[in-house]
Amino acid sequence: MKGRAWAAWLIILFGGGALILLMAFSITKGAAEIPLSTVWDALLHFNRQETHHLIVVDLRLPRVLASALVGAAFAVAGAVMQGVTRNPMADSGLMGLNAGAGFVLSLCFAFFPGLSYLQLVLFSFAGAALGAGLVSGIASLRRGGAAPMRLVLAGAAVSALLSALSQGIALYFNVAQNIMFWTAGGVAGSTWPQIRIMAPWIAGALLGAIVLSRSISIMSLGEDVAKGLGLNTLLIRVLCTAVVLMLAGASVAVVGSVGFVGLVVPHVARFLVGRDYRWIIPASAVLGSLLVVLADLGARMLNPPFETPIGAVIALVGVPFFLYLARRERRAL
Repeated sequence: MKGRAWAAWLIILFGGGALILLMAFSITKGAAEIPLSTVWDALLHFNRQETHHLIVVDLRLPRVLASALVGAAFAVAGAVMQGVTRNPMADSGLMGLNAGAGFVLSLCFAFFPGLSYLQLVLFSFAGAALGAGLVSGIASLRRGGAAPMRLVLAGAAVSALLSALSQGIALYFNVAQNIMFWTAGGVAGSTWPQIRIMAPWIAGALLGAIVLSRSISIMSLGEDVAKGLGLNTLLIRVLCTAVVLMLAGASVAVVGSVGFVGLVVPHVARFLVGRDYRWIIPASAVLGSLLVVLADLGARMLNPPFETPIGAVIALVGVPFFLYLARRERRAL
């Protein structure tokens, strides 16, 4: 256990340092190459008359901050879902949360175009809850309950349906340009007002996940064991659901439908630090931030000056990992 704790601290400390360096490097890259000295000067002595200073402060800095925040959010949301449900394939994208949030956002763009960003975030929470509820309900219809693979199949069906409805709404009400960004997924349009609204929700939910981490470790042993140890499993499930909805909803409202982060990262963290969620959750937050910041950097550098959707870049890692897990869990069908 002590070895695992040291591994977790190494990931948190060295991973955090690597994240800062990667974010700094990411700010220098793009259509316009900006030296690191200019980035530093823009942060310390910002001059609105300097074009490079404007690019750094108004465009690239909020972009890398959004990448780090949503990476941590998606990864921790996946870790919490996997721990509470004991489903190794749980992820906000696979479980319908992202598609549900995107569907409700498409309704907002079509019928309530004047909503503030904070209101969009709140509607995104409701959409994530809608998607999760539909997936859980459909997967539970068959005798035997919501087995892992059954949840994934239900999630795929619900996500396809909600995505198709979102695109239909976008075309019929002529808001396709607004919806396309959320469908492809990306952080290119992140702004400081979005960061200011999103950051408290994500930070609060991450703190809540850390507070609940010991209970999640107990829940991961099984509900009967958790009840035998005196844990109020219903309360923990409600609190964890609220945490996941906040993390996934706030993230989708900013970057759209980005999948597989919450699937891959918790498994990597669990392999490195063991099965104690007191270490898995903070390690997942750091590794998730690193993954999304790196994916955003890759999205800009693969085909300059054009950008590849960040969701497609992450899928290059996520899809093979998903297929590996699906093969391992095939007996659940």
